[in-house]
Amino acid sequence: MNKTELIEEIAKSADITKASATRALDAMIEAVTTSLQKNDTVTLVGFGTFSVGERAARTGRNPRTKEAIKIEAQRVPKFKAGKALKDAVN
Repeated sequence: MNKTELIEEIAKSADITKASATRALDAMIEAVTTSLQKNDTVTLVGFGTFSVGERAARTGRNPRTKEAIKIEAQRVPKFKAGKALKDAVN
């Protein structure tokens, strides 16, 4: 499912227009992104938790030249599915 299909499903399920569903989805994505930029977590009970993880600096290899390269430490977004979501999938 892509973003367009998700918007159509939200509009149908919530009985709202596609434009309203688009604004709602964009607002949700923006809110989660802003919270993660502030290093906060976003918990949606039953669905899951969005958080920020730290990835340590490490040495990698360029697959083309086999030359060692330094990969800097970085912050990465993480998602941990909640129990209700896990149960729904299984």
